Amino acid sequence: MSLLAALTGPLPKVGVVLIAVLAAVALLAHGTRLRAAAIVSCLVLSPVLLLAEIWHSPHVSAIRHHPLEAAAVAVAALIFVAALAWLIAPRPWLLGVLAVLTLPFRVPVSAGGSTADLLVPLYFVVAAGALAFALPAILGRPSPLRAGPAPGGSLVTWLRRLLALVIVFYAAQSLYSPTVGSPSGFEKALQNMVFFYVPFAVLFCLLERVEWTPRLLRSCLVLLVAMGLVFSGIAFYEYATRTVLFNSKLVASNQLYTYFVVNSVFFDPNIFGRFVALVMVLLAVLLLYDRPQREQVAIAGVLVVLWVALVLSLSRSSMAGLLVALALVAAVRWRLWRTLALAAAVLVIGGAAVAISPTTFGFNQSFNGVSAGRGSVLSGGARLFAHRPLLGYGSGSFEIEYHRHNPASGPLTASHTTPVTLAAEQGLVGVVPYVALVVVALIVLVRDTREDPARAAIAAAFAALLVHTMLYADFLEDPTTWALLAVGGALARAPRPREAAAAIRTAPVPAIGGLAAPARLEPVSAPPTGRGFLRRQGKPQQ
Repeated sequence: MSLLAALTGPLPKVGVVLIAVLAAVALLAHGTRLRAAAIVSCLVLSPVLLLAEIWHSPHVSAIRHHPLEAAAVAVAALIFVAALAWLIAPRPWLLGVLAVLTLPFRVPVSAGGSTADLLVPLYFVVAAGALAFALPAILGRPSPLRAGPAPGGSLVTWLRRLLALVIVFYAAQSLYSPTVGSPSGFEKALQNMVFFYVPFAVLFCLLERVEWTPRLLRSCLVLLVAMGLVFSGIAFYEYATRTVLFNSKLVASNQLYTYFVVNSVFFDPNIFGRFVALVMVLLAVLLLYDRPQREQVAIAGVLVVLWVALVLSLSRSSMAGLLVALALVAAVRWRLWRTLALAAAVLVIGGAAVAISPTTFGFNQSFNGVSAGRGSVLSGGARLFAHRPLLGYGSGSFEIEYHRHNPASGPLTASHTTPVTLAAEQGLVGVVPYVALVVVALIVLVRDTREDPARAAIAAAFAALLVHTMLYADFLEDPTTWALLAVGGALARAPRPREAAAAIRTAPVPAIGGLAAPARLEPVSAPPTGRGFLRRQGKPQQ
């Protein structure tokens, strides 16, 4: 334990850059063994770096004063991770199911002078998946996961490159972030690296190499729908009993207003609304493709239940994301003019509803009132960007710099608009890779999805998430972003039917005894593309 105390000081800044570089190597390395070594190094160094930074904080006093008990807990956690890895190794599909299962669940953890809701169950899954993948690779044995994509200049490759660039830039720009405050700007950046960027980059590397068969995609969707219904049931209970779970601030807010907001098992109603909206998007896409009538009725019934839960969350950002995602799917599936006509009809109906009863929707207030005070925060963030347009104030610095320039402002941690927070903290150096990442991600996910419901659903869900980040927060800080990019990228890499047919025609004919074999060619097996997503006919792939 004395070693951790000795590591405090300037070394955490070196460590932040180091784990960012290792995460970039994990994303970009072509060699399986090098990638595995980078993944293991990331997961080992990240908690050490965090403990070194907060070692003198009262939040880790229990570890300092009771090292044996802390070591026993760490050993128990390692045993659990090893057991989970043992289960995943012969069943790679289990990694995908467990990742989907643990995506929503957050546990409050105090670190660095503040309390954060962290995805502790997901961290265990990531660690177990990394162990199941990395250990055989380092020992030179076959990995349970598929081989990574071949090097090349495809858009999927550029997607990984941009993700690596964003992580490295964020770490490098934390070096000049403010070191005052609790937490300081640098501590905030370090926490984002350790809790979000690094483990989620590892999650991306793992999920990208899972074989996403139609059966696995169907299982994950069913699991998401089941969780959505359970969470909605808890929300209905909250509304019926006028009780709120996990958020004392929301209890006080509900007592001040005539409306009642629910949050289910989530701390924030907007996070609950985001989850429900994403599940609704995945289900709604299926209605645009040929489905048995009984299945259509069941999907419609589930959508009604989820919509009521979304309304009770009063998350306008989630509703906006849902509408944009549905518009994207309609544009992909139908002709553009039909989509524009439908969008215009929705806008007319919405405008009429607001005009008839503006107080119902809160539009009788100023923009600052309608947006719950975000208007002034956005203008303040824009002024910060104007002061330092090139480099910004440093990663994680938004809260400190906003209060320094606006002393009378209330508690704040972000602008609730990801591009504004990014511009104020990292300037153009951070904004340009972010914009490039968003553009490339949309092209990768949306291109050639007209006849592929699985890919269309993933593209629509990503669009909904992207809109939500424009009105709330958490883009790369949300593991769902990385999961959608990984699965969508894996499906985009799979050959389409025309490409598979070309591969069959051009497959080399093996020679037998120095002579060419007969001209009969056997089909070349191709990875699944998700086109059997929830399809009844035919036997699903394992």
